[in-house]
Amino acid sequence: MGQDSPEADSSDSADESTERVRTTKRTFLQGTGATLGAGVVPVGASRAFERSKVASPSNAVAEATDGMVSSVHPQATAAGVKVLENGGNAIDAAVAVQFALNVVQPHSSGIGGGGFILVYSATEDEIIAIDNRERAPLGAQPDMFLDNRGEEVPFFDRHTNGKAVGVPGTLKAADVAVKRFGRTALCELLQPAIELAAPGGRTVTVDEFLASSIADNVEDGALTPTAREVFAPGGDPLEAGDELVQSDLADTLRTIRDDGIGSFYKGEIAADIAETIQGAARSRKTGGSMTIDDLGRYNVAITRPTYETYDGDAHEITVRTMRSPTSGGSVIAQILALLESFDLAQYDRRSFDVYHRLIEAFQLAFADRNEYLGDEEFVDIPWQGMLDDEYVDARRGIIDPEKATDATREPGDPFAHQPGGQYYTSPRDIEQAKHGGNASGARNGKRNEPRANSAVAHPGQTTHFTTADAEGNVVSWTSTIEQLFGSGIMVPGRGFMLNNELTDFDATPGGPNEVQPEKRPLSSTSPTIVTRDGGPFLTVGSPGGWSIIHTVSQILLNVAEFGMDIDDAIAEPRVYSATGAWVQAEDGVPNDAVDELNAAGHDVSIVDSIGNAQSILVKEDGGYVGVADHRRDGSARSPS
Repeated sequence: MGQDSPEADSSDSADESTERVRTTKRTFLQGTGATLGAGVVPVGASRAFERSKVASPSNAVAEATDGMVSSVHPQATAAGVKVLENGGNAIDAAVAVQFALNVVQPHSSGIGGGGFILVYSATEDEIIAIDNRERAPLGAQPDMFLDNRGEEVPFFDRHTNGKAVGVPGTLKAADVAVKRFGRTALCELLQPAIELAAPGGRTVTVDEFLASSIADNVEDGALTPTAREVFAPGGDPLEAGDELVQSDLADTLRTIRDDGIGSFYKGEIAADIAETIQGAARSRKTGGSMTIDDLGRYNVAITRPTYETYDGDAHEITVRTMRSPTSGGSVIAQILALLESFDLAQYDRRSFDVYHRLIEAFQLAFADRNEYLGDEEFVDIPWQGMLDDEYVDARRGIIDPEKATDATREPGDPFAHQPGGQYYTSPRDIEQAKHGGNASGARNGKRNEPRANSAVAHPGQTTHFTTADAEGNVVSWTSTIEQLFGSGIMVPGRGFMLNNELTDFDATPGGPNEVQPEKRPLSSTSPTIVTRDGGPFLTVGSPGGWSIIHTVSQILLNVAEFGMDIDDAIAEPRVYSATGAWVQAEDGVPNDAVDELNAAGHDVSIVDSIGNAQSILVKEDGGYVGVADHRRDGSARSPS
């Protein structure tokens, strides 16, 4: 399978579905790294859907021909639109949106965190991935989240101290993206954020989600005194409608504007970050080990995205998203592969038959995720075995069409289907081999017991945004500081929050996602660009920890299998399940379907929302449809 021309390779393998005679093209490419500068719809029925539509905010859907920006906040969207109007391209606009989000949504992303970016370059006709995931500092140790008795430190104590902070990548990614693909100076793209943060600038008011996040973190004692001074001045948490002023953040952004990103990674800001993590974090019982050298060593990775071709009833699409260290590419691909031959379009989209199969596929894929995936620089990932036709067929065969299956909680043996044998021996393999163990799964026909994953109850938060321009360039960017307000640590005098991404590692050592120096923790972030007929078709991404994968997968299925318009596909009620019998369902899932799911052995609870997607659809005439999820007060806009 060639790795330089993924679009051409996507048709290399085919099998016949036994449920319907239709060609199923399914391949999955883990691209090489590169160094680069509600109605029932029977078979054959119309794709029109008669179902209640969820009312969306008036600015949540937009159409245009000359560009588009969709983000979770109107002022961040406006920053990107202004860049497009001033002659910038989609990459420039996305960077401006990221900086603005640091100001208007400081609880979700910012220069103290990292993320993943996909860029479709119209000139190169290629999709490039910019991995800016945080890395563990050189002083990080596999047992650093264990107490002196060898037990896991409680999650709250883990995520609110300096050990949780990974080396941030967002600012480096913004600089690299602009230099590689943009045409506007980084200093200009910082200016809208500076004006939003500074006193007397453009007024920023606290929205409902930020207000609730502030209140929760103040009540829990998660914020350091410096952060409380900004978000709870005088001790009272800011409320929805209050003005948010961030003078220190404005000064920091000015410093970066004037002195460049070197001030953040090697200069005065770097010194303050290191001092904060090592020193100020002592009030959290333990400080971290990050040094200026750790910050100075950081660089992004320029790679190629994974891809999965899905032959749906409405569209055949190729799904391109991020490779390791995020699990999004592998797990979304496996979910789609498991579901493809079920011909879900023969069922009512809001039926037990669809929800049950989704849930079972989610659990099968997550069993493999939690057993085998980690940073590919450190561990051997059986990504080909996980998508092998024989393996997928065997895993699909576990699914009982009528009831929940306990076996779906167990990982399979993808290494038995991995071509070429094991190509990398991880430190865990070496250590366990000394004791006769077999650390990395079923390499010798045996498999370890499933490992507990300490992240399951701590889904985290983040933000996704997407941009496009008149030239056809497209960006899909997911950015995060992990939990709401990250570690809760604000750098004194600098005004930005530090991430707690290292809590995405398993707290207990021994697995592929254990802590190691300079390693990247496993993520679920899934910024996605979908292609059809060789060109961009749509972008999508979401916040939500593990549920990012479920949100993106369901939106893709809604479009490709059920033929929904993109705004309907995003509005459609979602379900979420990963391990065990528990299932979360949004309120729009019909009561009778919930009753059937419970009767079948699923433990369903109703939640207000799952995920918060942003998307841009590329129309056949070359125009765009931008959609901001109705679940938050997002905004999709085009240049005037």
